[in-house]
Amino acid sequence: MLHPDKGPISLKPWKKECRCVFPDCALHQGVTLTVTVNTSQTQVSEKLVYTNPGGEGTAAQNFSCFIYNVHFMNCTWAPGRAAPDDVQYFLYIRDSKKRERECPRYVSDSGTHVGCHLDDLSGLTSYNYFLVNGTSQTTGIQFFDSVLRSKQIERYSPPANISVQCKPSSCLIRWERPSAHFRLDDRDFQYELVIQRQSRTQPPEYPMRIEVPGDSQNQYIFPSLEPRPKHTVKIRTGDARDAQDPRWGAWSRPVEFGSEDPDAGVVHVYVLIVLGTLGCALALGCLVKRFLRRHSLFQPVPRIKDKLNDNHPTDLQDVWEEFPAGAGKAEHEERVKGHGHLRPPDTPEAARVFSKPF
Repeated sequence: MLHPDKGPISLKPWKKECRCVFPDCALHQGVTLTVTVNTSQTQVSEKLVYTNPGGEGTAAQNFSCFIYNVHFMNCTWAPGRAAPDDVQYFLYIRDSKKRERECPRYVSDSGTHVGCHLDDLSGLTSYNYFLVNGTSQTTGIQFFDSVLRSKQIERYSPPANISVQCKPSSCLIRWERPSAHFRLDDRDFQYELVIQRQSRTQPPEYPMRIEVPGDSQNQYIFPSLEPRPKHTVKIRTGDARDAQDPRWGAWSRPVEFGSEDPDAGVVHVYVLIVLGTLGCALALGCLVKRFLRRHSLFQPVPRIKDKLNDNHPTDLQDVWEEFPAGAGKAEHEERVKGHGHLRPPDTPEAARVFSKPF
């Protein structure tokens, strides 16, 4: 058999049987079957061309299916570019055990089936054959078929129980592996983390995207020093077996960690430090001013300079020598009699003495 996508497929009949059973493959593009018989004398070949009956361009197009939330599957398609207005499509699913069933719940657009929803996947096997055929009152409708492996069409749920534990220099992000419809190994998964800083005072930063393999014990150490700003982290799951198309699932809900805008807190600390410094300077200035004012009120009484003792010791001797013998005694007696009040002396010599400044 010559397949347009897979190329030649050769089978040898079992013993003397005159028939062959090929594995499921898409036939909507047509195939060419060749039967070759070898004899002792010659070789006989016969070709059979299998075509897709119906009008060209009437088959369903853009067909796809995906499994989500472990237990559900959606399939969608679009009407062919040349399909008539009254076209109607039907979906049939046949598993590897040749069990066939029709779509239980169609999704319609203007009365035309364009999708199918299944909430019971118990009949799905590792791979399944999907057939979309159609009917119309005006023209024949070509069919569309496809063989899909269940593990290749599943979109995994977000990881569960995401937690963040922070230390002074880093934060440990942990999560649990999501459930899957089919049994898979840890290495079949891969995870994408998006970590973004949250700030009310600064413009938002470009988020960090980090891919983590499935065999990394479902954890990631995010380097972050204290004080750390507020961050959010969200995670989604992909298929590590397909590097070209990991088929990323939905994102988890963001999980917050870190403080609430520490930049503003640092500014507040600086403001408090400046205000505290100014307060201490004002208090110290008031104390110094009060100290100086107190000392200005209790200044020492200036002492009267004794010029008689300090500057003129010889003049005093000369003065007393000029007094007559009874002059001082008479003055003393007069002062005692006058209760200590001095009276101007009567003699010219004494008057000269008292007239000198002290």
